[in-house]
Amino acid sequence: MNDVLARWNQLSLQQAAEEILPCCGSKNWAQQMAMRRSIGDEGALLATCDEVCKCLTESDWDEAFRSHPRIGESHPEIRSTARSAAWSGQEQRNVGGASEDAKTALAEGNRAYEQRFHRIFIVCAAGKSAPEILEILQRRLRNDERSELLEAAEQQRQIAQLRLKKWLAR
Repeated sequence: MNDVLARWNQLSLQQAAEEILPCCGSKNWAQQMAMRRSIGDEGALLATCDEVCKCLTESDWDEAFRSHPRIGESHPEIRSTARSAAWSGQEQRNVGGASEDAKTALAEGNRAYEQRFHRIFIVCAAGKSAPEILEILQRRLRNDERSELLEAAEQQRQIAQLRLKKWLAR
């Protein structure tokens, strides 16, 4: 068994939830993950994440979304952990080197998205360039409310999966 996972399985429920919270940002997600212990390996952890994600409410997703900085920015709406902030920086590193025009277009797109959907734009940015993210943002601005919530939730699930893998590898 992975050492990080073995140690996590032994923590109290509250400690385990706090430990894993940076991977998603929803307290209910973290609590549900901790309640499903003992988890034996990475595959089981990722499968448990998928199961828990299916049970989250819109308010759970919104809480998770608020733990992320806007694309192109470094500070989330709500205070997040240092680990979550560092992971966001890594995930968005391709945006940091974008042209000023691309950064301006992303900022304008973020504002349009927030005005339309009343939440920040969430995308699994790892490995994506600023133009790719901008294209995704513009496409998603055409979604209806329900479709967009489902898309944002799927993106958050993907981010959680990536972060769980990073968490296990530390």
